Amino acid sequence: MADDVNPYQSPAAESAPVQSDGSAGNLTDAMQRYLREASPWARFLGIMGFINCGFLALMGVIFLAMAPVMSNIPGLPALIAGGVGGLVGLVYIIGAVFMFFPARFTYKLGAKIRGYQRSGADGDLEAAFKNGKSLLKFMGILTIICYALLPVLLIIGVIVGIAASSF
Repeated sequence: MADDVNPYQSPAAESAPVQSDGSAGNLTDAMQRYLREASPWARFLGIMGFINCGFLALMGVIFLAMAPVMSNIPGLPALIAGGVGGLVGLVYIIGAVFMFFPARFTYKLGAKIRGYQRSGADGDLEAAFKNGKSLLKFMGILTIICYALLPVLLIIGVIVGIAASSF
């Protein structure tokens, strides 16, 4: 065989990588359109999250202020009625604090996308993705914590229900 061609060898890869429609590092037109459409919604949801945090905190303060009044309800022990009002107020305020962070990450995601659309700076797009990652990470950790606390709260609820039925 004078031929140097081996019919059993693996095919050789092309030396140049295959590129997509856009050049490396640039976003396609569809990606730009999706970002442009998502930015106002992310900012809107962030603003609504801030408003909801304010309402939750306000409700918490109202419940805390009402706790002494609730202890004067006839037919209920004063400690239980006032304690429940105070506890509900604290839960609302803690909820407002926890929901502030997703609202902040969501708003900053939309704002950084908007900044990228205006300036074209890769730093803005990177910051937008960072805020998106932070939002998803925070919500994931919060979900794990909630599911971990669920059995404990269920047991406490059963104990309180049994204790309340003995009155």
